Amino acid sequence: MFKFSELSYSAQRRFIIVLFSLVPIALLLTFAYLPVFNMFKYSFTDWNGLRKSMNFVGLDNYKTIFTDPDYFVVFKVSLYYFVATFIQMGLALYFATILTFRTRLKNFFKGVLFFPYLMNGVAIGFIFLFFFKPDGTLDTFLQAVGLGQYVQLWLGNPDIINISLAGTSVWRYMGFNFIIFLGAISSISSDIYEASDIDGANRWHQFVHIILPSIKRILQLNLILAISGAISAFDIPYIMTGGSNGSKTFVIQTVDVAFKYDKFGLASAMAVVLLLIVIVVTLIQRLAIKEEG
Repeated sequence: MFKFSELSYSAQRRFIIVLFSLVPIALLLTFAYLPVFNMFKYSFTDWNGLRKSMNFVGLDNYKTIFTDPDYFVVFKVSLYYFVATFIQMGLALYFATILTFRTRLKNFFKGVLFFPYLMNGVAIGFIFLFFFKPDGTLDTFLQAVGLGQYVQLWLGNPDIINISLAGTSVWRYMGFNFIIFLGAISSISSDIYEASDIDGANRWHQFVHIILPSIKRILQLNLILAISGAISAFDIPYIMTGGSNGSKTFVIQTVDVAFKYDKFGLASAMAVVLLLIVIVVTLIQRLAIKEEG
């Protein structure tokens, strides 16, 4: 009969570790790896999410994604968010750099910049619906400053709707990048700045030669997260427009294909494509980091 007390200390320690690891590993396999495995399996079928039987269709779902204009066009929408990520990171880095040095009301501005990231995405969506609606906040402001001729249907014009939505994403997520940059820049020793001041360096020289090299890894990490976020943009466009007027993103298209048109096989293939894109971007970034290191 097995007796736990007869085991050596090291054996008891290993047994306890294995025992306590069983539950989280079981949960991880059940709710993470198993769904991913099923997603890959469904992506090669025509399953509609209801019937038990499913027909194997090979790579037909993947061919549809990359050849059917109705599905492939959503990749173009991601470009707006992709460009917006660089604007977002540039602004975050700019404000983080400024607020690292002595600035009046520094803590107040830190709170103002970070606060939007703490807000719920649904609340932000409704706030900007009022902001962009006809005769809303933005139109009122433009008319007040004498720029009424530039008033547009910000969420009704297909030519500018994605610019409006991408701008909303910049406002919401800039605080996340800002706080990461701020923490990285604040970790730089003040002695380095003092030495550069003695050598006659101005703020621009300190930014280029001290700050940027010191936060290079953090910058690369934020870039990976930004690119992944641009491809998987969902909450802001879904809440504000539902994907209408040409604002449908890849994730919104995936949700519609699955739950509106009952094409779970095709939707699974789209999810696999999104996962592979994120993995490829991450691997490329990791290889670039290793080469620089």
